[in-house]
Amino acid sequence: MANLPWFSDKLFALIRLDTKPNWLRITEWFIGLVVCFALGFLMEYKVMGSIANQEWEFYVVGLCLFVVFALPGFIYHTDLKKILRSPKV
Repeated sequence: MANLPWFSDKLFALIRLDTKPNWLRITEWFIGLVVCFALGFLMEYKVMGSIANQEWEFYVVGLCLFVVFALPGFIYHTDLKKILRSPKV
């Protein structure tokens, strides 16, 4: 989910766009973060019957992990795609 905005030129991998600006990729990434947290809370509630109280550290660590998981897609989009499409010498 963290790599989806960087690997796909479609909005949420569904809607085809001519160009996808970086602000839209970051917005899509943030919405993916919120969806992942929501799914995690939903699964916790479904399994445990309640949601445990979390302090701010939990959310900061989750955000940092989501950033780290998005790094391969970001590197591919910004650097690697240009290198792979350049003519071979």
